[in-house]
Amino acid sequence: MPDRGGGPTGPRMRVGRPSRRVRTLLMTLGVLAVLGMAFTMFAGFWTDWLWYRSVNYSSVFTTTLWTKIGLFFVFGLLMAVAVGVNIWLAHRLRPPLSAMSMEQQNLDRYRMSIAPYKKWLLFGITALVGLIAGASASGQWRTWLMWVNGVPFGQKDPQFQLDVSFYAFDLPWYRFLLGFGFAAAILSVIAAALTHYLYGGLRVTSPGARATAAATGHLSVLIGIFVALKAVAYWLDRYGLAVKSSDFRATDNWTGLRYVDANAYLPAKTILFCIAVICALLFFATLWRRTWQLPVIGFGLMVLSAILIGGLYPAIVQKFQVQPNEQAKEAPYVEKNLEATRKAYGIDGTKVTDYTGTSTTEDKTKLRDDVDATASIRIMDPNIVSPTFQQLQQIRNYYAFPNNLDVDRYAKDGKDQDTVIGLRELNLAGIPKKNWINNHFRYTHGYGVVAAEGTSADAQGRPNFTESDLPSEGDLGTYEQRVYYGEKTTTYSIVGGPQKEIDYSDDNGEKTTSYKGDSGVNLSNPVNRAAYAVAFGEPQILYSGAIGDGSRILYNRTPKERVEAVAPWLTIDGDAYPAVVDGRIQWIVDAYTTTNGYPYSSRTTLGDTTADSLTATNDNRAVVAQQNQVNYIRNSVKATVDAYTGEVKLFQWDTKDPVLKTWMKAFPDTVEPKSDISKSLMDHLRYPQDLFKVQRELLTRYHVKDATTFLSGSEVWQVPDDPTNRSGNAVPPYYLSMKMPDQQAQAFSLTTTFTPNGRDNLSAFMAVDAEAGTSDYGKIRILKLPTNTTVNGPKQVQSQFNSQEDIAESIRLLRGGDSEVEYGNLLTVPLDGGLLYVEPVYVRGGGLKYPLLRKVLVTYGGQTAFENTLDEALNKVFGAEGPAPEPPDEGGDTPPPPTSENPTVQQALEDAQKAFDAGQEALKENDWEAYGRAQKDLEDALQRAEDAQAEASRGGAGAGGGESKPSGSPSPKPSS
Repeated sequence: MPDRGGGPTGPRMRVGRPSRRVRTLLMTLGVLAVLGMAFTMFAGFWTDWLWYRSVNYSSVFTTTLWTKIGLFFVFGLLMAVAVGVNIWLAHRLRPPLSAMSMEQQNLDRYRMSIAPYKKWLLFGITALVGLIAGASASGQWRTWLMWVNGVPFGQKDPQFQLDVSFYAFDLPWYRFLLGFGFAAAILSVIAAALTHYLYGGLRVTSPGARATAAATGHLSVLIGIFVALKAVAYWLDRYGLAVKSSDFRATDNWTGLRYVDANAYLPAKTILFCIAVICALLFFATLWRRTWQLPVIGFGLMVLSAILIGGLYPAIVQKFQVQPNEQAKEAPYVEKNLEATRKAYGIDGTKVTDYTGTSTTEDKTKLRDDVDATASIRIMDPNIVSPTFQQLQQIRNYYAFPNNLDVDRYAKDGKDQDTVIGLRELNLAGIPKKNWINNHFRYTHGYGVVAAEGTSADAQGRPNFTESDLPSEGDLGTYEQRVYYGEKTTTYSIVGGPQKEIDYSDDNGEKTTSYKGDSGVNLSNPVNRAAYAVAFGEPQILYSGAIGDGSRILYNRTPKERVEAVAPWLTIDGDAYPAVVDGRIQWIVDAYTTTNGYPYSSRTTLGDTTADSLTATNDNRAVVAQQNQVNYIRNSVKATVDAYTGEVKLFQWDTKDPVLKTWMKAFPDTVEPKSDISKSLMDHLRYPQDLFKVQRELLTRYHVKDATTFLSGSEVWQVPDDPTNRSGNAVPPYYLSMKMPDQQAQAFSLTTTFTPNGRDNLSAFMAVDAEAGTSDYGKIRILKLPTNTTVNGPKQVQSQFNSQEDIAESIRLLRGGDSEVEYGNLLTVPLDGGLLYVEPVYVRGGGLKYPLLRKVLVTYGGQTAFENTLDEALNKVFGAEGPAPEPPDEGGDTPPPPTSENPTVQQALEDAQKAFDAGQEALKENDWEAYGRAQKDLEDALQRAEDAQAEASRGGAGAGGGESKPSGSPSPKPSS
C-alpha cells in the first residue's frame, strides 16, 4: 500500500530525513525569504506613496493606483471566468463512455493522473490567464480614464460627422475591449477543445463521429462569438479609416480617408460586417442543427470575401480609377487632411507673407539705424558660452553649469534685455573627497544665478555679467539662492538632520547650513528608513547616526522628472529653464497634451521631429513623451518647480484644450487656473521650443492651403542642417527679440529658416511671437521668398564666410597654435526686404580653457564684414555709423562732456588703442604670452577711462547729480 502521509513506519523511512532542527531552520529561512520579498514590494509601494504625499499630489498616486487595481481585478476576473466556465462546461458535457481505441486508452492515463488534482488544475489555469489578462488591462489605465472622463472637442470629422472625442477617447477603449474579447474567445476555444479532446468529446483517430453533439454545440457557440466579434471589428474599422496611417506621396504619416478608402474600403467593411453577422448566426444555429456544414461554408465565404472585397477590390480601384487621374480624385481628401492637420497642430492661423529677400533702400545710413530698432542681436550664444560661465563663475569645483544655458528676458533701465542665464548647480564629480556622507549629506545643493547680457561682451570677449560672484549679486535683487532641485541634480540628498551641509565658501572659509524647507520625506520614522534602505539599496540609511530628528530625503530632483511624476499624462518639453520670480528661483517647464486619434490629421514622431544639433549632443534636451507618435498637440500646461522647496505647480495655459479638460476631470484639483499665474511669472513664460520644432516640421509641407500645390510637391521645404557644426542635424530654433515687417515694436520671438527640399538657398523665414501675456503670443509669421530668384540660405552664408580670402586668413590666424574657433548661432533678421545674417565667432585656446568672443561675422545684401565687434561689422557692411547712444537722463542735469574734451580720458583711450594694437600683433605671431599682457594692459586702460569719465560726470552733474556710468562696456577698439 502506498504511504498516505501517516508518518514513518520503520527505520528505513527515517533514512535521509532531515532532523527537526534542520526542518525548523529551512522553514525559518523560507518564511524570511517570503517576508523579504514582501517587504521589498512594500518598500517600493510605500516610498512612492510617501513621495507623492510630500509633493501634495497624493491624489495622482491614489487615482492611478486604484484605476490599475480595478482594471486588473475586473478584466482578470472576466478572463478567468470565461476560460474557467468553458473548461468546466466542456468537462460537464463529456461523454459517459469513451470509445475503446488506442487513442482513448492513451488519454485514459492522463485522465487518471490528473483526476485527483482537477480542481487545483482548473484553479491554476484560470489564475494564470487571469493574472496575465489583468496585468495587460491595468496598463490601459490612461485609455480608461480618457474614455470615462472624455470631453467633447466641439469639432466633427468630415466623413462620419462624429465629434473628434469619439476618435480620441472612445475608439481606443472600444478597440481594447474588442481585443480583450478576441483573446477571451480564442483562449476559451482552445481550453474547451483540449478538454473535450481529453475526455472524448473530440476524437482524432478513433472510429465513429469526430465530435459529440455536445462538443459540437459548445465549440460552435464559442466560434460564433469569435465571428460576431469580427463583425464588430469590421464595423469599428469603418471609423478607424479616419485615423488610419497610410503611405501616400512617399510619406508614411498620412492620416485619414483617401479616395480608395471612401469608395472601396468603406463599402467593403460594411459588406464584410453583414457577412460576418450572418456567419455568426450560422454558428449559433448548430445548437439546433448539430452540424458544422453550413457554418464552415459560411466561414469560408467570409474569408474569401475578405480577400476579394477587402483586398482585391480596393487594389483594382486604386490601379484603374485613382492612378490615371490621381490629382483630381485625391484633391477633396487632401483638402480635408490639410485643414485637419493645421487645426490639430495649431498652425491654422499661420500668416504667410511674400518677401522679396532684397533691399531697395539706397540710404545705407537709414538701414544702419534701422538695425537696432529691428532686433536686439544676441552675440552671446547660450550653447557656446557655458564653459566661459564655468571658468569665470564656477568658483568651486563642486559647482557646475549646464552644457546649454538659457535665454530669458530681464528688465534693465526700464527695458527688457535678452539675458543668458544659468544656475550654479551641484557637481558631485568635483567634491574634494567622495564618500557616502559627503555625497549625500554635506554637498547637497548649488548656489546662485549667473546671468549676462545677451547682446554685448566686454573688451576681452567675456560675457558682461549682470548677476555674478558667490553669493550672487547684481541686477536680480534679493532671492533665495540655494538650488536643491536642478537639471544636474540626479542623486538623493539627506538634509535637515544633525549633519550640517556646506552652503558656500568665501574668503572666511566654508559656510554651513541646514535645510529649512518642508520638501522631501521625513526619515525620523524607522519604517520609512527601512523602506528607503531597501528601495535605494543603501543599508546605511537604516542605521547611520547622521540621520536623526528632522532628517529628510530629497530625490526625483530634476524639474522634468518631477513634473512627469505628478502629471504622468503630460508630455514634457526638453528644455526646462530657470527664472528668478518673486524672490525665488523657479524652474519653468512647458508641458503638452497629445493624442494620435485626431481624424485626418497627419502623424508626427516627437522624438524625430524635436531632434536637432543640440539634442544630438545633450540627452537632457530630449522631449519626455508619453506618446511618441501623435497627430494633435497643445502646450496646455505651464509648470513651475521651486529650486529650493521642490514645490511643483501646474497651471492651465490652454483653457480650450479638450484633452486637458479630460485629464483635469480625471485628476481634479491638480491643475491650477490660468488666472493664478502671477504677473512676475508671466514675464518669464515663453513659447516652447519643442512645440515650435513640431510646427516648423509640419509647415515644411502644410504651409500651403490648396490641394493642387500640396500634391504637386513643388512647395515642399526642409529645415536646414546646422551650418555651424558638422553634426548633420537640424539647426535649432533661436530666441531673439526682433520685429517682423508687420510689427510696430520688437517682441521676444522664436525663429528658424527653411530651404527648398534638396537645395541650400533660402525658401522662408519663420518666427513666432514668444512673449507670453500679449495678444500676439503664439502667432506664427512666415516670410516666403520668391521661387524665381535665389537668396542665400544659412549653409551658403556660412560657406561664403569661410571662402572669402581675408576672412579665411583671419580664421587661420585665430586658429594658430592650439586654438580652436567655434561658430556661434547664425542669426537671421529680416531687414527692409533683405536678410541680415549675424554670427559670433569664439576662440578657445592659447592657455584659455573657455571660449571668448573675438569676431563677429555680418552679411547683408552681398556685403560681408568680419570685425572685432558687432557695431564695427555693421558699420562696415552698411558703410555708415550707428546711432549715437542717448545721454543718460539725470533729472535735467547737464550730461558730462564728451570724452575727447577730457585729457585724462583721452590719454587712457590712447593707451587702450596701443594695447589693442599690441594684442593684434601678438595674435598674428601666435605669441599668447604677449597677447595676455596686452589684454591686461587694455583692461587697465579701459578701466582708467571709465573711472575718469565717471569723475567727469560727477563734476558736470554738480552737487545734486548722481554718479553716471557708461551704459555698456567700452568697445575693444576705442576709435570705434
